[in-house]
Amino acid sequence: MIAACLLSLRQLADPAFLGPLAKSFGAALLAFLGLAALSAWAVAGAAGGDGWLAGIAGALGGLLVLVLAIWLFVPVMLALSGLFLDPVAAAVERRYYPHLPPALGASLMAQTRFNIGFALKTGVVTLAALPLLAFAPPFGAVALWLISTIALGHGLFEGVAQRRMPVDAARVERRRREAPVLVLGALLAALSLVPGLNLLVPVLGTAAMTHLLHRGQERSAAGTAPQFRS
Repeated sequence: MIAACLLSLRQLADPAFLGPLAKSFGAALLAFLGLAALSAWAVAGAAGGDGWLAGIAGALGGLLVLVLAIWLFVPVMLALSGLFLDPVAAAVERRYYPHLPPALGASLMAQTRFNIGFALKTGVVTLAALPLLAFAPPFGAVALWLISTIALGHGLFEGVAQRRMPVDAARVERRRREAPVLVLGALLAALSLVPGLNLLVPVLGTAAMTHLLHRGQERSAAGTAPQFRS
């Protein structure tokens, strides 16, 4: 698991990573800026539509959405995972696992259905825990981290695995190595709480889960740890 993280960091400057990173950054930025503008307009309208009171209310509404952007980062990122998952996983496989056959797993429709469904479920659970942020902030932070740990661990690993196996088989594979998946998910969840650095989570998480998948499979096949090219 540590090796998976280190290898992912080493490849972060790979040109194949830069495109998905820019896409995920741009999509997340547009989504949250649009949500902030919509919230500011709605709150200002509710406060009367014009005047200084409406302006303050609108600013507070926009600020609230920016706070929610951190709270909802993981479900939004999982919903947009189609922008980065395949090219990042393919880049990792080209560099470190060139012996693998072409990825012919679950259909694009099945993968998309999984990504959107999983993101919606994560969003509902995350919003249900939102009151903790207002009434018990420390417990809210812990709840968000735990939810994000499971969501990132399960969502990214199964998403990567589905490139090479059916959806049900990917779930079985994830359950087989639940402990390292959740430990890696916990590290990614902690990073997702840091504004700015959280934008690296989609690419780093996908790359690390790709290593975790193939290292486990190679160990099972050979009985020893695989050797990597630098």
